[in-house]
Amino acid sequence: MSSRQPFRVGTTTDPSTGRRVLSPPDGITPWDLRSGRFRRLLRGVYVAATAPLTPLLLAQAGLLAAGGKGVVSHHTAARLWGAIVPDDGLIHVTCVGRPRGSGLKAHRPRAGQRGTTTQGVLVTTPVDTFLDLSTHLGLVDLVVLGDSLVRKGRCTVEQLLEAARTRRGRGCLLARRAAALVRAEVDSPMESRLRLLMVLAGLPEPTVNHKVRWADGTVRFRFDLSYPSHGVVIEYDGRQHAESDEQWDHDIDRREWMDGNGVRLVVVRSKDVHRTPARTLGRITGVMRARGMRVPRLSDEWRRHFPSLPGDVAVPA
Repeated sequence: MSSRQPFRVGTTTDPSTGRRVLSPPDGITPWDLRSGRFRRLLRGVYVAATAPLTPLLLAQAGLLAAGGKGVVSHHTAARLWGAIVPDDGLIHVTCVGRPRGSGLKAHRPRAGQRGTTTQGVLVTTPVDTFLDLSTHLGLVDLVVLGDSLVRKGRCTVEQLLEAARTRRGRGCLLARRAAALVRAEVDSPMESRLRLLMVLAGLPEPTVNHKVRWADGTVRFRFDLSYPSHGVVIEYDGRQHAESDEQWDHDIDRREWMDGNGVRLVVVRSKDVHRTPARTLGRITGVMRARGMRVPRLSDEWRRHFPSLPGDVAVPA
C-alpha cells in the first residue's frame, strides 16, 4: 500500500469479547490511526498525514468509501478534470448504494449518465459532469465551469450544446442556457464573470480573446473582451505587478499599440465585479457611448447574479 494513496479501514469481531473493532491494513494498528501519522479523510478512509490533498486523492477516497462500486461525479469530477467549480467541502460520488459519512455526498445514477477513466479512477465524462452540476450551481458558476472545461480541452462548446439540448428533467433549462453562454478560449473564471455581467445586463456580447497579428500572421496581442470595430477593450486584471521584465515590456508595447490606434481600455479588477458591479457597468457603458456605440437600456437580470455593496451606483467613466 502506497502512503500516497488512501486506504479503507474495515471492522472485525473480537472473538473474546464479541465486540466489533477496527481492522486496519497489515502493518498499521488502531493506535497508528489515532496518532499524527495518518489523516482521516472520510469515515473508515485514511491516508498518510504527509500526503497532499489533491483532487485525485480525494476522488480515490470517495470511491473507497463507496465500496469501489461508484463513479466520481459532480464537484469532485470537475476538479479531477481541472475545471473551475465552487468548493462545497464535500467529496461527490454517484453509486447505487447510499454510503454515508461526514464529508461524503452520494448521488443516485442519472439516466444516460456515462463514465470514463482518468488518472486511474472512474469518473463522469466532462459533458456529464456539466449536466450533473446544472442542478447544483447557479447560471454564472455553471458557465464558468463550461468555459474552463472547454479551455482545458475536455470537451467542445458544441458537445455541451448538444448534450444540454437532449437533457430532460430537473436542471435541463439551466443547462441549455448555460451551454449557450459557454465560449472557447476564455482565459480565466473572472473573465467569464465579467463577460456574463455585461451580457446579463443586456449589453452586446463582446468578442472573446480578440487577436492582433503581425504581418506574417503570428499573434502579437490578445484582448480578453473587446468590441474591435469600435476600438473598445475590457480586460480583467488580477495581477498586482508584472510577473517578469519580459511581461512588463510586452504590456508596455501593448498599451502603446492601443494608444497609437485609438483603442479605449477599461481595466476591471475582482472588487469591481464582486463589490461594485453597477459602477463597473457604468464605466463600460460610458466608454461605449464615447466611442459611438449604441447602448441599450440595461436589464436588471444581472442583479440576481452579481449583488452590490451598499452605495454601488453607476458612474460613467
